[in-house]
Amino acid sequence: MDKKSLTETEIRTRYITPSIRQVGWSLEAMREEFYYFTNGRIEVRGKSSARKEAKYVDYLLMRQDGTNTPLAVVEAKDNNHNVGDGMQQAIDYAEALDVPFVFTSNGDAFMMHDRTGLLPHLERQIPLDSFPSPDYLDGIYRQWRGIDSADKIELTDTPYHTDTSGKSPRYYQRIAINRTIEAIARGQKRMLLVMATGTGKTYTAAQIIWRYWKAPNQGSKQKRILFLADRNILIDQTMTNDFKHFGTAMTKITGRRIEKEYEIYLSLYQAITGNDETRNAYKEFSRDFFDLIVVDECHRGSAKEDSSWREILEYFSSASQVGLTATPIETKEASSSHYFGEPIYTYSLKNGIDDGFLAPYKVIRVATDVDTFGYRPEEGEVDDEGNEIEDKEYTSKDIDRTLILPQRDQEVAKYITKFIEKTGPYSKTIVFARNINHAERLRRALVNANPEKVHENSKYVMRITGDDEIGKSQLDNFIDPESRYPVIAVTSKLMTTGVDAQTCKVIVLDSNIESMTEFKQIIGRGTRVREDYGKTYFTILDFRNVTKLFADPEFDGDPVKVYEPKDEGEFDDVVDQIEDPSPDDPGVDDGNTAVEEPGVVYAPGLDSNNERASTRVIHTVSGKEVAIIGDTVRIMGADGKLITESLTDYTRKNILGEYATLDEFLQTWSSAKQKYYILDEMAAKGIPIYELADKFGDDADMFDVVMSIAYGQKPIGRKTRAERVRQSRFLNEYQGKAREVLEALVDKYESTSLKAIEEREILKVQPLHSIGTPIEIANLFGGIQEYEAVVEKLTSELYETAK
Repeated sequence: MDKKSLTETEIRTRYITPSIRQVGWSLEAMREEFYYFTNGRIEVRGKSSARKEAKYVDYLLMRQDGTNTPLAVVEAKDNNHNVGDGMQQAIDYAEALDVPFVFTSNGDAFMMHDRTGLLPHLERQIPLDSFPSPDYLDGIYRQWRGIDSADKIELTDTPYHTDTSGKSPRYYQRIAINRTIEAIARGQKRMLLVMATGTGKTYTAAQIIWRYWKAPNQGSKQKRILFLADRNILIDQTMTNDFKHFGTAMTKITGRRIEKEYEIYLSLYQAITGNDETRNAYKEFSRDFFDLIVVDECHRGSAKEDSSWREILEYFSSASQVGLTATPIETKEASSSHYFGEPIYTYSLKNGIDDGFLAPYKVIRVATDVDTFGYRPEEGEVDDEGNEIEDKEYTSKDIDRTLILPQRDQEVAKYITKFIEKTGPYSKTIVFARNINHAERLRRALVNANPEKVHENSKYVMRITGDDEIGKSQLDNFIDPESRYPVIAVTSKLMTTGVDAQTCKVIVLDSNIESMTEFKQIIGRGTRVREDYGKTYFTILDFRNVTKLFADPEFDGDPVKVYEPKDEGEFDDVVDQIEDPSPDDPGVDDGNTAVEEPGVVYAPGLDSNNERASTRVIHTVSGKEVAIIGDTVRIMGADGKLITESLTDYTRKNILGEYATLDEFLQTWSSAKQKYYILDEMAAKGIPIYELADKFGDDADMFDVVMSIAYGQKPIGRKTRAERVRQSRFLNEYQGKAREVLEALVDKYESTSLKAIEEREILKVQPLHSIGTPIEIANLFGGIQEYEAVVEKLTSELYETAK
């Protein structure tokens, strides 16, 4: 048989797979028939979303020892291609998967690419019957990774934890785990992993700990492991979720009582350290007690060189130490990389969104007149207390700091309410206020803006801040996908991190956030994907222009670089001054309670802005009118960056880039069998046509949207188009149930969209379902092909002006 007449699948089955198997690769080691390693990026299309195709490799050859270690990628082509065709894409995927060897084949031979640099040739062709054996590739891999002794091999070959759920690490988690275990095996003492919020840092940590814990001992000493965090919720969630399989070997250190019979210890920094020796409970352990320490959110306290938290790590310096963070920090006083070293692996927010594991976002920037133009009091104007207001220009930075405008709170609350009423009145929403007092005012304003919902359930709006026990008690309900209430959580600092709000669809920024670290943490509250709850993207409502930080080149997983000298007399950052104040100080975390800002406590006389509250005059001016003067929608483009120019201009430019003239577009449209494919292809390329549909009203046809934006044509609308078809001769060509089907399709088009009638799924819903089964309906027209031809003719009638 002529090879060139065979399909790619036949080439795989007859030539490539047998060649690989004959040298010892088992079926279990061959992830054949497409190994998908991403979920496919989520594209936001108006109020809906769709996934792009997931990335996959034809074969992923794995080591068979339970470690999920891939050794080779194989790209297959039919015999009309050259042996090396597809190599560049295969190398890209191999780099993403951290795979050392890449092969391509057309059924005649293999082309081999070596990423390790250990073989004589970077790329060479090998005969079809000479594919490398598992032992050969594994031996080179171990040499590449520096795994060159029996004890190192024992550690790196320890399997992952598995259970009946069938959950296994995603490709990037597997890379992070394997690189960490390999680094420990090589004797590296400090390692840094950077993984975006929502990508499973704690699960990754659990697998690292499990494999280290279960590896054979090299001595008589039982392994002991410490997991450090700085918030109770992080510890408690970890114990009941990702760490639950450690069972009775695990304990949480509380009350500064030290028990030494366990193997896995979880602790808050604050529970074992303090600013005097009597509170340094960690010294109850010997310096070599722990073999492995994993530090969650290591960009906080442990990043600072002279912090007492860092003292814990230095005390247990003999242990291997792994730092986990989504936001590494590099400042004059604090450095993640200075202590832990450069990251051994980074998986950023952009990576997660591109792969479809994290949710993309829209940004709506909302401007009030007072934020935009400022406020200057009239001569002699007084505040609500009768105090004269200082004559100066008050800007956005002064609002809710030295100037309180109740009317602004009300306008913000009204806008939030209007937005969630339109997009989903029970969409979980987090509102970030400037401070606790501001959070309380916004809570009150939101309650008044949502009277019916609050009467329905008083917990529709809740303030969840560190000082409010009732509010904090509702935190678990807010993050529980099964719990409807609370819907709106108003906070200041408490929910910036460590809150796994998987179904959060709206994040409201009404705080002057300047810290890139804090900004990344806040955005991370919305990045979880829960398609089973309709959560595929989230929206950011920005009242303070905070999202300007998206344009910062350091956004998206790179370390924050801030080098700011401290002026003499300036109040230093309180984290730098105070690490563990006395129990009588406000905001102290005793190891068993949460504070308003995790890891940060405020000195006496300082407020949550780290400023002298007693020296600052605050004016409340209830009589000042405030108005929303505009809002601007920003969405993510195909390159993962926010589109900053006008969406209409951007859309017009990109449509014309695809179809330079009206005639070219109309010709493509008229000749297409399924016209909605043209629209979806535009959206898949990042052209935001669906985002602009709202501007054309509920009756908008996406064809009209394109015609109007790109070519200046007057929109017609679905109702007019449907009525034209009803009045045309087209329907008179059909009688009985066949006409009934077509009339139902026209009605569906008018009430929904073109896509609805072009898909076969329409035949399974009412009223078409009551006419007959899909086969019965198709047979009314002579069969499925004939039915589809009639639908194509119907769409041509709907768009007769496009002929």
